[in-house]
Amino acid sequence: MENSGGIQASLSGRYATALFELARDSKALPKVEASLATVQQALDESADFKALTTSPLIARGPAARAVAATAGVLKLDATTTNFLGVLAQNRRLSQLPAIIRAFRQLAAAHRGETTAEVISAHPLDAEQVDALKAQLRTQLGREVTVDLSVDPSLLGGLVVKIGSQMIDSSIKTRLNSLAHAMKG
Repeated sequence: MENSGGIQASLSGRYATALFELARDSKALPKVEASLATVQQALDESADFKALTTSPLIARGPAARAVAATAGVLKLDATTTNFLGVLAQNRRLSQLPAIIRAFRQLAAAHRGETTAEVISAHPLDAEQVDALKAQLRTQLGREVTVDLSVDPSLLGGLVVKIGSQMIDSSIKTRLNSLAHAMKG
């Protein structure tokens, strides 16, 4: 059983580990990973889907039916569809973003890659992502997958987290540092 950096210690980590092991053992890892990327995109783009996964007011049965219908529309693989049903029945859909992050870390570790969490002020285009991956690959000496997210409050720049290391080149942090220096 893998324990990549204490992932199993959290609830979302235990679910991600169970899904990862199921996908790996059934040789469906690429399909599940692609389906989870689709689910993450749906969470980012659809307010209704996000509300479905986060609302405590939706009962187990209706949540499970709604997730199954959504999985059909998104054309998710059977393993991921069943997994979402389990999350709905256990009232754990709110854990979905953390489960997806943990699953990506486990899959990357399985492939011998390092995962970098990258937070930018604006969405990065494919060319910027490729350049960032190349830079990180050069620095780390191994393949790197990036888990992208956007935080407009950064104003500009990037925050990159690789394991316990963090590189913060955001304008927000630089302005805060400057303000602190001016006070002192």
